[in-house]
Amino acid sequence: MNYIIMDLEWNNVYGKKTKKFINEVIEVGAVKLDEKLNYIDSFSCVVRSQIGKKLRSRVKNLTHITNEEIRAGEPFGAVFSKFDKWVEKDSAILTWGDSDVRVLIDNYKYLYGKETIPFLHKYGNLQDFIDEVLAVPKAKQIGLSTAAEELQIPEDGFSLHRALDDSLLSAECLKRTFNREKLNKYIKKCDNDFYARLAFKPYAISNIKNPLVDKSKLDYKCEICCGECEQIGRWTFSSQYFRSKFYCPNCDRTVRVSVKFKKYYDRLEVKKIIKLIEPTILGPDNDPNISLIINMPNNHIDNE
Repeated sequence: MNYIIMDLEWNNVYGKKTKKFINEVIEVGAVKLDEKLNYIDSFSCVVRSQIGKKLRSRVKNLTHITNEEIRAGEPFGAVFSKFDKWVEKDSAILTWGDSDVRVLIDNYKYLYGKETIPFLHKYGNLQDFIDEVLAVPKAKQIGLSTAAEELQIPEDGFSLHRALDDSLLSAECLKRTFNREKLNKYIKKCDNDFYARLAFKPYAISNIKNPLVDKSKLDYKCEICCGECEQIGRWTFSSQYFRSKFYCPNCDRTVRVSVKFKKYYDRLEVKKIIKLIEPTILGPDNDPNISLIINMPNNHIDNE
């Protein structure tokens, strides 16, 4: 199996058909490696703009691509028809984060009404893989440039924010971190479930009567005396959290309890924050500014 490390550059433009903004692909770059990560070939092409007319100044400054280059580029369909033949079916396509794949799907949908990418058969998120290898906390993600720095890869000779150079730098990061068994965990078959997962937008549940809201997570026991507390306010919803006040009669302290239920495609994430707001009796070990953050274990949802 070959590995294709792909990178795209895009320009945010207004789409008249959908009457909303879309990221239009303006350049594709990729490098092809064999199963031992030996270099085979590369692909690079500027894509002629079909949706927007001019590049945004930020895009021009980042990429140094000009409007003249865009006008002289090849049409989207011609570029990706050639790319399809170049990829080969048994290849796994890797990108730094999944933004490029999402943008590509949006472009196919806008231009041709297609919901899938013809040449995408196996796909892996290279950023997630390298985050694991570098032990990056799950709440964080590092960018390509930071990863290269962490891996002591000199960026001299790479023109950042150009598709081919970014794909070559990503390939160097892969070579420094390569573990076939670990990488294979991140390579997925591009079936209906793959596209459904990509299309799903995580959201915070705002209706407390939603069946996914576990009422036991809304209870509160004092973390000092472990006693039952009295709820002294109704649950309200703001900034993705359900919030209410609880009073502990044993410790004579009032806290604000905030709970967030965030739904992902295949799991429900619960985060609970306890904040002391009205301390009246403080012992020597009590801090009136204490703020406790409790990350609840993920609750996996059975979709079958």
